[in-house]
Amino acid sequence: MNEVRAPLEAGASPPPPPPSTPAPLATPPPPRNLNPGSEDAAPLGSKRSFGGIAILEPLRNRDFALLWAGMAISLLGDGIYFVAIAWQVLRLENAATALSLVGVAWTVPQVLFLLFAGVMSDRFERRKVLVLADATRALAIGGVGLLTISGDVELWHILVLVAIYGTGDALFMPAFGAIVPDIVPSNRLVEANSLDQFVRPLMLRFVGPAIGGLIVTATGAGPAFMIDAGTFVLSAMCILLMRRTRQAPRESTLKTGVMREISEGLRFVRTQTWLWVSLVAQAVGLLCFFGPLQVLVPIIVKNDLNGSASDYGLVLAAGGVGAILASLVMAQRGLPRRSVTVMFMNLAAGTFVFSFFAIVNSTWQAMFVSFVMTATFTNGIIVWGTLMHKLVPSQLLGRVSSLDWMVSTTLIPLSFALTGPIAHALGEKATLASAGVLAGITILAFLATPGLRRIETDPRLHERATGAAGA
Repeated sequence: MNEVRAPLEAGASPPPPPPSTPAPLATPPPPRNLNPGSEDAAPLGSKRSFGGIAILEPLRNRDFALLWAGMAISLLGDGIYFVAIAWQVLRLENAATALSLVGVAWTVPQVLFLLFAGVMSDRFERRKVLVLADATRALAIGGVGLLTISGDVELWHILVLVAIYGTGDALFMPAFGAIVPDIVPSNRLVEANSLDQFVRPLMLRFVGPAIGGLIVTATGAGPAFMIDAGTFVLSAMCILLMRRTRQAPRESTLKTGVMREISEGLRFVRTQTWLWVSLVAQAVGLLCFFGPLQVLVPIIVKNDLNGSASDYGLVLAAGGVGAILASLVMAQRGLPRRSVTVMFMNLAAGTFVFSFFAIVNSTWQAMFVSFVMTATFTNGIIVWGTLMHKLVPSQLLGRVSSLDWMVSTTLIPLSFALTGPIAHALGEKATLASAGVLAGITILAFLATPGLRRIETDPRLHERATGAAGA
């Protein structure tokens, strides 16, 4: 989810049911972390100490620290961007349908290019794919900023450039998801994913929106877009300072056709009940609530609560605080034993809480809803990322990550497209309430799928760090 899947990215039919004999989960994936820059390769005496704070342990790894720094910088810009884009579009067209169109323009390219991007991630050095993605997004958002500052921006300009931005997102997401286990030891993946979910809301939903609200209020949206473009440049510089994660593409991969590689990823997903059921459940849940979240919440803040861009930034920032606290707790406690159950319950709880946006009548109430909703989502996302990193073989992780993003987000353009007309027919508050309840019920229904929770006893899920990191 760039945010909370968000994250966070029409319609596709559910994958076919898994074969009667699923692939054995007890077979460990090929060895990872062969990069000489990984923390396993460093002598114990050279490691920095973080005083037992588990969430900081992955930062002992130089390459992960650079990746984390680049992500933090670009997410700061994204937090500014989400406030700026909402207020700029509402300035041009104060209607839910305009924001819906921008959401469709952003997400459709992600759905179209994600599978190809996953193949790129598995074929080529993932570090270079990330740099290409950052460059694409910097150019797109820089274009929006220049047009806005000049005063010549029109809605169609934003739609075209946001579509290019979405293409950059499609390149970035599978490569980022696949590179983490390349450089982080398996028994530190919970901490690494928790750190990801710490910095993501901190920058994307707390610091970024707060700064973005101030910038947009004081100077307009144009400078905010330019700052976001600059953060992508800085992110690319951090990634370039990382060591190579691969010496060269595998010869066997280069000789394989793109469609065959995509099919290989699809076959693996079909054999894993936990994987394909989770993907379909997330896709249907996001169809129900993602469009209303992105389109109707800013309208509620602006029109019903008489709020400003700064108030909307505060609502997003409160969600960031909830996510930060959830990630700290998850890092200290580790992966729960009933991991799949905990993931589904948290995702369902978050969507039920989302429905309370329909009854808020002050900014602080909207902030509280955002806080609780995002905290529960964060718990589920950390579990999901750790399951992916521990149970998916490294050579398939780019493609499976792209399938994760594609399936999870396939119905998001439809969610954006439906939100405006449904809100016009039912009203904004009725749409918000029904969307949250319907999404929560749907996610809980998928939890009853036979075989879904079988992996909860897999020993790979409960490797714990002993002593120094990487031990």
